[in-house]
Amino acid sequence: MSYVVALTGGIGSGKSTIANIFASLGAFIIDADILTKQIVQPNSKTLSCIIRHFGNRILNSNGTLNSSILREIIFNIPKEKLWLNQLIHPLIKQLTKQKICAMSQYVPYIIWVIPLLIENNWQSYVDRILVVDVITEIQISRTINRDNINHNLIKKILAAQTTRQHRLLYANDIIDNNSYLKNTINNINKLHNLYLNLAVSKKNYTI
Repeated sequence: MSYVVALTGGIGSGKSTIANIFASLGAFIIDADILTKQIVQPNSKTLSCIIRHFGNRILNSNGTLNSSILREIIFNIPKEKLWLNQLIHPLIKQLTKQKICAMSQYVPYIIWVIPLLIENNWQSYVDRILVVDVITEIQISRTINRDNINHNLIKKILAAQTTRQHRLLYANDIIDNNSYLKNTINNINKLHNLYLNLAVSKKNYTI
């Protein structure tokens, strides 16, 4: 079994950018957000279930899921967020396990990009936890620029995630992503070498 590092952090912390740098160094990336998009493709069972529950208002004109509208709904109506999570999260976990098993022989280690690792209590599924840490003001600024959503919705999303302080309690490693990208890249290079060594140690231990 591959060595699995969970890469987690709040909205707007820069997880995808950091994951891409790890990928350029040779790590295999499993991104929970990308898996989510895959399982709600048009004509999928999951999307059909979502349509039955929310109606066609959550669709774009081409039949794809309008994630912006759905996000507005679930972060304004908590019971709808709970319903969607109960549908999506087991599928994400199942697909992740399948990908880890399929790639174990071929990659040195796996980075699992999982925003809600702590919230879902999935820590036991990984060997190590890497937290991307940024201050709230930067999270808000980055998310507004990236997603073009209003300040009130961002505050609701942040409130639904665990606190920065609580997330850090679970961290084996921390990337401070408040400052320059060059500093972040240097930290990632060091962590990459660490994870390669840990992966070898795990493999030798299990043989």
